[in-house]
Amino acid sequence: MSSQHQSDIDLLQPETPSASVTIQDIEDAAHKLEGIAHRTPLIYNELLSEQYQANIWLKREDLQVVRSYKIRGAYNMIQSLPEAETQHGVVCASAGNHAQGVAFACRKKGIKGTIFMPVTTPEQKVKQVNMFGREFVEVVLDGDTFDDAFARATQFCEETNAAFIPPFDHPKIIAGQGTVGKELWEDADFPIDYIIAPVGGGGLSAGIGSYIKAYSPQTQIIGVEPEGAPAMLKSIEAGKVVTLDEIDKFVDGAAVKKVGYFTFEICSKVLDQIITVPEGKVCGTILNLYNEQAIVVEPAGALSITALDNCREQIKGKNVVCVLSGSNNDIMRTAEIKERSLMYEGLKHYFIVDFPQRAGALREFLGDVLGPDDDITYFEYSKKTNKDLGPALIGLELKNKEDIQPLIDRMNAKQLSFEYVNDHPQLFRFIA
Repeated sequence: MSSQHQSDIDLLQPETPSASVTIQDIEDAAHKLEGIAHRTPLIYNELLSEQYQANIWLKREDLQVVRSYKIRGAYNMIQSLPEAETQHGVVCASAGNHAQGVAFACRKKGIKGTIFMPVTTPEQKVKQVNMFGREFVEVVLDGDTFDDAFARATQFCEETNAAFIPPFDHPKIIAGQGTVGKELWEDADFPIDYIIAPVGGGGLSAGIGSYIKAYSPQTQIIGVEPEGAPAMLKSIEAGKVVTLDEIDKFVDGAAVKKVGYFTFEICSKVLDQIITVPEGKVCGTILNLYNEQAIVVEPAGALSITALDNCREQIKGKNVVCVLSGSNNDIMRTAEIKERSLMYEGLKHYFIVDFPQRAGALREFLGDVLGPDDDITYFEYSKKTNKDLGPALIGLELKNKEDIQPLIDRMNAKQLSFEYVNDHPQLFRFIA
């Protein structure tokens, strides 16, 4: 991101924020959201409860009207703006759920909305935004990254005097997201020992924590971040908001380089623990929830359940609420999700193998090297003229992760020259 883009973004951030969201703020937000956002169910999950020997409930924000909690904060802020501030419309920058929440709010309020999204945004997400906003929303695709779109949105606000609706770092946004905490507190007829919620920019966890800690300070609130984007964890460790140099964008609903100033101050006080989970493990959770329970979640929506393994011992016998934050998962990502899950589980491996360029070499590999349960899922080979060896890229799916070392031992015994691709990101990105 250019230094100019960063300075544009920093202009929107408070230098000394009054980081406080009160119970009354959240109660007011709940009143504004009546008839707009669904009161999503708090459902006991028998399968997970048995698996972790705890009492586990799911707060189903994946069933929300725009399939994520984001409508709560977006609508609360837009509804709270004086008419004079919305007469030129509202603006946001988003590559996903926030955009849909703003679009829905614009249609309900009859306000013109301009939504900036990166050019790389999947067409499915653009269509969803247009569907929720209809004639009240204009989608502008600008820039290759979210930061580019964000900078363009701030420039547009300056040019038009439109009101900017930030994705997480504003008290009205946090208060709106805090209504998730209000609902689960009111619906729980049991003492809540733990609440586990995803953390991206921090709006959801800050809002839930502000409400729950006021009524039940003993309730432990655990935030969960993707391992490839631990912006809140690093900020809390540093004692200030920090910007990550690089992130893994796969968990797109929670992968940010920089959390909010308001959200950081609040999360520093209300979060008792932050857990990071590998993206590959998140993929396994997505597949398991769908295959075993017919629950559809996006990567960020799977974070809270993925984290249960990390705190298995401390939650045993306790009452635990996991927040499923959203279900905006593009079916076109299914192959990638499965691939990442298999690789994390040690069941998918890629090799570049130099085969002798003679008849029968591949047949020997199949008969003498592959195990009875090893499955070739990818094979690419081109014969090289006047060469003794020809490289082949091979993808293998194993039945058991322990089968990998015997496979490597057999390749060594056959004196095959090979390279393990999984350990080389620069090579792996050409096939992943």
